[in-house]
Amino acid sequence: MKKSFFFLFAVMLTALSFQSCVKDSCEQMTTWVETTAIFRTQAEIDAISPVSEAARTLQNPGKLYFYNDFIFINEVREGIHIIDNRDPHNPVNTGFIKLEGNADIAIKDGRLYADCYMDLFVLDVTDVNNVQVIERQKDAFERGWDNGEGGIFVYNEQEMKTEVLDCEVRNSMINRGGIFFADDFALANAEADFSFGGGGGGTGTGGSMARFSLINDHLYSVGQSTMRVFSLNNPDAPALLSTVDIGWGIETIFPHEDKLFIGSVSGMQIWDNSEPSAPFFLSEFRHARACDPVFVKDNYAYVTLRDGSFCQGFNNQLDLIDITDLTNPRLEQTFPMDNPHGLSIDDNTLFICEGEHGLKSFDISDPTKLDRNKLDHVKDIFAYDVIAMPGESDILLMIGEDGFFQYDYSDPDRLTEISRIPVE
Repeated sequence: MKKSFFFLFAVMLTALSFQSCVKDSCEQMTTWVETTAIFRTQAEIDAISPVSEAARTLQNPGKLYFYNDFIFINEVREGIHIIDNRDPHNPVNTGFIKLEGNADIAIKDGRLYADCYMDLFVLDVTDVNNVQVIERQKDAFERGWDNGEGGIFVYNEQEMKTEVLDCEVRNSMINRGGIFFADDFALANAEADFSFGGGGGGTGTGGSMARFSLINDHLYSVGQSTMRVFSLNNPDAPALLSTVDIGWGIETIFPHEDKLFIGSVSGMQIWDNSEPSAPFFLSEFRHARACDPVFVKDNYAYVTLRDGSFCQGFNNQLDLIDITDLTNPRLEQTFPMDNPHGLSIDDNTLFICEGEHGLKSFDISDPTKLDRNKLDHVKDIFAYDVIAMPGESDILLMIGEDGFFQYDYSDPDRLTEISRIPVE
């Protein structure tokens, strides 16, 4: 079910315009994002059920997650690719979990937690070749608005359009927040013939764009305006403990020690999580409106801000925030960037995805001199998010518009590609 209307997210004033103005007429080339609201009936949502299928090619990859030598890659709103990565030089696309409406996942002890619009699924992935549904919880997350015709809002479908418009029409769109330019990847924000076990113990690792986070026996999920905390004391049946209002425009969550760092379109929030069932607000660092994933190391938070997104921002920079006093975070320094997206850190090496400008590495042994210590720059790829692999593997996982890539960073001055699964 669709409903088309002029509902537009601000991203960036287009510079691609011309004028042909005379006394009584004026026209300009205008680029904007037209949005169609997509609805599903309750019956359609209820009919969705995860299905273990043969491997699919990557077409519109979203977020990625690492767990026990396997990579799980979200195919935006369609399901989850399963990549056997026991040999990072030769990853095998081995299966696909068909799950309409999925955007985020988290995995612990063989249990995969996945959203499906506003529902939560628990899947058994101990045998990745035969994924089983354990539990479904309806309305576990924020519910979309009702269109009054039996439809529930589930997402916006965007299409970039460019045409010559009358200046009065164009100015009216501007007044409504409607002259935009967005990168293509933001427009989009696997059964092998052998069997093996993909499970085992432990908790996986998500990227900096994640909205799910697993901490001990709790699952945290952030929506547009709330954080929900689930107990996993019974891992097969998550129990909702609390729903916390955290403001509008929430995007990402990053756990660090007993704190939660939450990125929003207007700033970074810090929450105390020493009592896991009831996190409480400590402070907020506000910045210019922009999309902003967060990564934390020692006494600094690294926050990227970018334009060309639906967050109405016009900044391309990395903010280094001193969090020595968690109740009073302060800006230490700002570094200009090209178009920063996701980021990750291992030891004293910072990795930043720069969208169409590629992937960069920096030495942060002295974070305040980051701009003087760029180590390497991989160009000619669209980099969206990264995970520096835990342990001593020195392998970087990267997802982007062009597919899934892996790099050896044992020498951070020279990021060496070791494998890729391209988008087809």
